[in-house]
Amino acid sequence: MNLKYFVGATLQLIIKVVVFAVIIMYIIRAAGAAYEYGYRVFAEAPVSEGEGRTISIYIEPKDSVMDVGKTLEDKGLIRDARLFRIQELLSEQRGNIQPGVYDLSTSMTAQEMLAVIAVVPEEDEGEESKE
Repeated sequence: MNLKYFVGATLQLIIKVVVFAVIIMYIIRAAGAAYEYGYRVFAEAPVSEGEGRTISIYIEPKDSVMDVGKTLEDKGLIRDARLFRIQELLSEQRGNIQPGVYDLSTSMTAQEMLAVIAVVPEEDEGEESKE
């Protein structure tokens, strides 16, 4: 009877240690992924180095930040539309994306793109001053 109790207790201990180790490994991996994603929010490199390709995009008046991010991702200007949404949320240009046609480069960072697409186009500025 003592042998059964000893084997059962040992197996129970081994199972607990294995479950604990799996949980710790999961937490470490999740923390690493969260750190990497958080780092990318502030330090995401451009899609291409050097001169890059210039690509024109059209932002409609009804487009949300996520729509703009998906457009940029589809055109190959950024890697992750969800990351772009977070970058816009934390940037100085928050809520200032303007509709229009923009020429953006694959060598631009998301922050540089936000600075370009958050500027009121010149023809709109001229119309406002006439009023």
